Amino acid sequence: MITSTRMNGLHPYVPGEQPKDRVYIKLNANENPYVPSPAVIKAVTDFITSQPQKLALYPDPDSNELHAKIADMLNKTGGVLSRAQVKADGTVTPDERDRIPFEITPDMIYSGNGSDEVLSFVFYAFFDSGKKFVMPQFTYSFYPVYAGFYDIPMDQVPLKEDWTLDTDEMLERVKNNGGGLIFANPNAPTSLALTREQVRQMLLKANPDKIFIVDEAYVDFGGESCIPLLKEFPNLLIVRTFSKSLCAAGMRLGYVVASPELINIVTTVKNSVNHFPLDAVAQVAGCAACENPAYYADCARKVAEERDKFYNFLKSRGFYVLESKTNFLFAKHPSIGGEELYKLIKEQGILIRHFNTPGIEDFVRITVGTAEQMEGLKKAIEKII
Repeated sequence: MITSTRMNGLHPYVPGEQPKDRVYIKLNANENPYVPSPAVIKAVTDFITSQPQKLALYPDPDSNELHAKIADMLNKTGGVLSRAQVKADGTVTPDERDRIPFEITPDMIYSGNGSDEVLSFVFYAFFDSGKKFVMPQFTYSFYPVYAGFYDIPMDQVPLKEDWTLDTDEMLERVKNNGGGLIFANPNAPTSLALTREQVRQMLLKANPDKIFIVDEAYVDFGGESCIPLLKEFPNLLIVRTFSKSLCAAGMRLGYVVASPELINIVTTVKNSVNHFPLDAVAQVAGCAACENPAYYADCARKVAEERDKFYNFLKSRGFYVLESKTNFLFAKHPSIGGEELYKLIKEQGILIRHFNTPGIEDFVRITVGTAEQMEGLKKAIEKII
C-alpha cells in the first residue's frame, strides 16, 4: 500500500449525524438552536459589500482585534454567559461568583478554526510522545483521535459510579506517567461539572511543571469557569469555543485563554502549520459576537431554562438523568435501550445522539433546542415510553 503505517492507524472522530435524506429536528450535535446576533449578520454583510477587496487579501495573521474583543467579553461576563447580569441599557456585568479578580488581556488569548484545531495545536505543543497524558475514560472523543494522530500515549481513568471524574486517581496517574492532563468541564457526554474550587484543589496537588488543560466548551450554560485561576496557576490552559453558547458552530471559531507564555507556545505551533488560521470574515463575525454579550447571555439563559424543564420531564417519565450544566442531557431509561430509543425517536423526525461505546451504550445524549423543539421531543417520547 502507498499509505504510511501512521495513516493506517488513524481512528477518525465520528461527528453527530448530518442527514441529507429528510428534514429532522436536530438535537444530536450540541448545536445552539438560536441564530447569531443580528449585529453579527450586519457586520458580515457590511464587510462583504463595502470592503470586498479585503477578501482578496490575507487577513490579520494574529487576529489582534478579535483577541482584544474576546478578552473584553470575558471581563464583562466572567466567562459564564447564562449567569451574566444584563442591565436595561444592554450593558453586561459578571455574576458575583464569576467575577475575574484580574484583567484578561489580549496577549492571553489565542484563536483558531474551532476548538478542534485549537486542541490539535495544544496536543502537539504540550503532550510528549514519550509520556502518557491523562484523561477521563468518557469525555470528548476527539482527545483519543489526536493522541493517535500525534502518536501520544494516553491513560484513560474510569469515572466514579456516579459518573463524576475521579480526580484523585487522575492526579495519581499524572504523577506516575510524568505527562499532562486534560478534561472537559463540564464534561461531555456526561454533562456533569466540577466546581472551580474542586479544580483549584486539583491544581494545588498537581505538578506545576506539567500542563493542566480544562476544556470549557459548555461552561457558559451553568458551570464555573476556571479563568479566575489563571494568575495562580501558570500551567493552566483553558480551551473555549464559539460553537455552543455563541451560536456559531458553522463559523468555526475556538480559542485558548492562558498565560502569555503558553499562548506564545501555541502560536509557534500554529505558525509552523498555517500562518493565517482565521479568515477575514470569521474575524469580523467573531468581533461582532463579542460586542453583543447581552444577546448571547439571553440565548444561554433560555437554553439552561429549557434544559432544566426537560430534565424534570425525563425524570417524571422514569428516566435516569444526570444533572446537566451544559446545553444537553445525558439520560437512559430502565425499560428501553439507548440505541432502540434513538431509532424510535428518529422515526418521528427527531435526531438525538447514541454512542455505541461500551459502558455508555444504554444512554442517549439530547441537545437542548427551542421550547417548540423540546415540546416535539416530549410528544415523541410519550408515544414510546
